Amino acid sequence: MSGYMIFSGTSNPELSQEVADYLEMPLSKATINRFSDGEINVQIAESVRGKDVFIVQPTSAPANGNLMELLIMTDALKRSSAKSITAVVPYYGYARQDRKAAPRVPISAKLVANLMETAGITRVVTIDLHASQIQGFFDIPVDNLYGAILFIDYIKSKNLPNPVIASPDIGGVARARYFAAKLGLEMVIVDKRREKANESEVMNVIGNVDGKDVILIDDMVDTAGTMVKAAAALKKLGATSVMACCTHPVLSGPAFDRIEEGELDELVVSNTIPMHKESPKIKVLSTARMLGEVIRRVHNNESVNSLFETN
Repeated sequence: MSGYMIFSGTSNPELSQEVADYLEMPLSKATINRFSDGEINVQIAESVRGKDVFIVQPTSAPANGNLMELLIMTDALKRSSAKSITAVVPYYGYARQDRKAAPRVPISAKLVANLMETAGITRVVTIDLHASQIQGFFDIPVDNLYGAILFIDYIKSKNLPNPVIASPDIGGVARARYFAAKLGLEMVIVDKRREKANESEVMNVIGNVDGKDVILIDDMVDTAGTMVKAAAALKKLGATSVMACCTHPVLSGPAFDRIEEGELDELVVSNTIPMHKESPKIKVLSTARMLGEVIRRVHNNESVNSLFETN
């Protein structure tokens, strides 16, 4: 038997199965039920004693239920004498609440980190944290993987005649700069003023986009307001086409309608969050190979960073 085991929560079982298939091993068995009042009950169906255990469970919507399920699974595994428990959380819910942006508000991303550690999680693997400093909220190792590795080959395969990388806001400049350096492209910035949560107003485009094929880069797309307005502003300034690459497809509220009706030509996302609706404008790339390789390396005490340095 292998020295490690992979369990899946109910948040994204398709991704969990893809990861297991990449590693050529079965998903380990656990029964997850909900009582009539909504309480979660977990039973681990096979021995985990002395094993390195990995739980694949994004804490996407419904965030509270999926987070609680992860914590309860962790407690069950800890009480079953697992050697280590790594939470593979491709999408880290509550990541946008990472600081006190106003008086008398919580830092929920820190609270979630505390809950994970208290439950018994010994390591976290995630992809494109909304704010990389969230790693510092933990006193255990955190591997924050770069979603860029998924999109770079896809962007190259498009053979765009005149591509340029764009950040949809000032806060995403570092992420866009990383993409631009990897692809050897120039970068522009869409400067926006956010009036209130989930609403944004595009104010200005810093850089020349006339005749360019613009590639917007962001960590997530929620209501798609930012992306659609940015695409409209870029095309107004002469952009030939606008595609967006966003790791996490939250896609809440009017997102699908905005994408269908807006100026954005293509949205490329990953499968960190399961999509329950399709659109001809949306392309989904799998994170399974990346996550599977990281799981293998973590178990074998090999470098994770080198996986991204060679791409």
